[in-house]
Amino acid sequence: MTEPQESPRAAMYQALEAALGACGSVFPAKGTIAEQPRAAFEPSPKLAEALQFAIEKHGGQTRKGTTIPFVTHLLAVASLVGESGGTEAEMMAALLHDAVEDGGGAPVLVEIRQRFGEEVAAIVDGCTDDDSGLEKAPWLHRKQDYLEHMVEAPLSVLRVACADKLHNASAIARDLRDHGPSVFQRFRGDREGTLWYYRSMARIFGALVQDEPSLDPGFRSMIRDLRETVAGLEG
Repeated sequence: MTEPQESPRAAMYQALEAALGACGSVFPAKGTIAEQPRAAFEPSPKLAEALQFAIEKHGGQTRKGTTIPFVTHLLAVASLVGESGGTEAEMMAALLHDAVEDGGGAPVLVEIRQRFGEEVAAIVDGCTDDDSGLEKAPWLHRKQDYLEHMVEAPLSVLRVACADKLHNASAIARDLRDHGPSVFQRFRGDREGTLWYYRSMARIFGALVQDEPSLDPGFRSMIRDLRETVAGLEG
């Protein structure tokens, strides 16, 4: 590939030329390609239906203090759940995990149960810290209750909750790098409360690895990522 005259992206073309030029010396010729493993499950139309339901419930909501559509968080959490070894039901619950709390309260859980089944509804319920559909209870009270709930929650709920916290913590870490400590002003817990909450979640999930020796590798890896990300917030 040659660089066009007066390209507005000359530096990118130079980088491309260097990458292609180095390709032959980096990758030896490959023999027979190993057979690709089968997917853990084949996604059904229900997964797309869950995404559509989430879009309907969250509408024009954005991430705290940003113009980023809230649905990006739901997609990221569902991706983390699936990549960690989660089931389709857990991915559907990941897409819907905030629908009750931020999309209408307890009646929404009834709707989820009717449309997506008891397993998905139970996971969503386990990830919800307020189903009133009204003004939420005080932040600290809700977070204390949620931490207590995590200790007894089933693994399906814990997988989705871990993915949720990992994506949130990763977003905070990115914004801290780009904008500095002022990002904590977006959160009701401010800096100290927010760090306490994520530190507590990381500690509880770290303890889960000890309590559940047979925990699958994907879940263990996600917990490690959560702990490392939260540790980075403390700096």
